[in-house]
Amino acid sequence: TSLNLFAKDFTDRNIFGWEMPTLWLQSVNSVFIVTLAPVMGALWLSLGNRNPSSPAKFAWGLLFVGLGYLLLAGGAFLSGPAGARVSPMWLVAVYLLHTFGELCLSPVGLSTVTKLAPARIAGQMMGVWFLSISVGNYIGGQVAGVFEQLPLPTLFLTVFSTTAAASLILVLLIKPIRRLMGGVH
Repeated sequence: TSLNLFAKDFTDRNIFGWEMPTLWLQSVNSVFIVTLAPVMGALWLSLGNRNPSSPAKFAWGLLFVGLGYLLLAGGAFLSGPAGARVSPMWLVAVYLLHTFGELCLSPVGLSTVTKLAPARIAGQMMGVWFLSISVGNYIGGQVAGVFEQLPLPTLFLTVFSTTAAASLILVLLIKPIRRLMGGVH
């Protein structure tokens, strides 16, 4: 939500006198997902034995999402307190980083759930996976409620900090998690 509000209020969407609709910027993520998913899949396959474990991919995913917000903090800083509008390329770059993060998290998470869940409750565990995403979206919506209360650079730096901290914690837990996974990669 904060990205949509940033696109609406702080992004220069004028192209030769025509104002691009805000939601068009949001579609950039979908385009990146569709075009880069095969590339990421090929990357994982090409790595063979050097392929990172699922927890490591999760850590990379969180880091990419955090880096997107760190980058956007720079764009928000440039917009300044006067609310100057910045190039839409700031959001395009953020969506690119977020796409890399999403491609490290979502398909890997689905694969990991199906590999780790006992066959008789695999469907329920997939439901728990999607429930966790909905809870995360709810929390994200609550955080977006402070969009007008915090200066944008502070908001985006806060999101970066929490995401980077979660990524670091996950990096520290990769080995114990892999032991708990019982040989599932």
